[in-house]
Amino acid sequence: MNFHNELEKLGLVLDERKTNQFEVYYKKLIEVNQVMNLTAITEKEEVYRKHFLDSLEIIRALKNKEEYTLCDVGSGAGFPSIPLAIVQNDVQVTIIDALNKRISFLKELSKDLGLSNVCAIHARAEDYAKEKREFFDVVTARAVARLNVLAELCLPLTKVGGLFLAMKGSSGKDELLEATKAIEQLGGKLLDVLNFTLPDGEEQRQIIVIQKIKNTPSKYPRSFSKIKECPL
Repeated sequence: MNFHNELEKLGLVLDERKTNQFEVYYKKLIEVNQVMNLTAITEKEEVYRKHFLDSLEIIRALKNKEEYTLCDVGSGAGFPSIPLAIVQNDVQVTIIDALNKRISFLKELSKDLGLSNVCAIHARAEDYAKEKREFFDVVTARAVARLNVLAELCLPLTKVGGLFLAMKGSSGKDELLEATKAIEQLGGKLLDVLNFTLPDGEEQRQIIVIQKIKNTPSKYPRSFSKIKECPL
């Protein structure tokens, strides 16, 4: 796989600085992964394909959006937010994760990459929504939870008129059917489902694009234990 060529298909061109940032990202990921469980994928081309390129497929849903705020919920090792912050300097990225060790890694990584547009915060999404309710233009989540659970974590953070982008594998369509009621109750409306496969891959991947069309009722989000126990 030629990383640069694949990004050009998304309308992205990497200069030398951004190319080096991805190289530093890869090396840092592998180094820290030896002492912290960040990813099971460590071979260089696979990291570029299954993490970096997969993260940047989100560009398909953003449609040349500029100067927006984005919250990445449960970002883990920084996907999709860090690759996006590298290629789009005008996006203001907030990453929240419930595990402080991951946030420490992301803070150090952002510093090493020279990313002044990234803020990493140790918080649970349902708690952070009380502080930044309906604040972000775009809210993303990749491989965090099933969509009916994710919707209650992410839509309260999404401003009316904004987008909630759920990055899913082949289970996306089934999860969407399961989450239809939750999306509606939380003020969202299905806008699109973008299907794609990665180069040399067979697994279908999906970006579920949900637009926030009205305010989320104040009783949401509930505590995470209630969300898990009784999803909408």
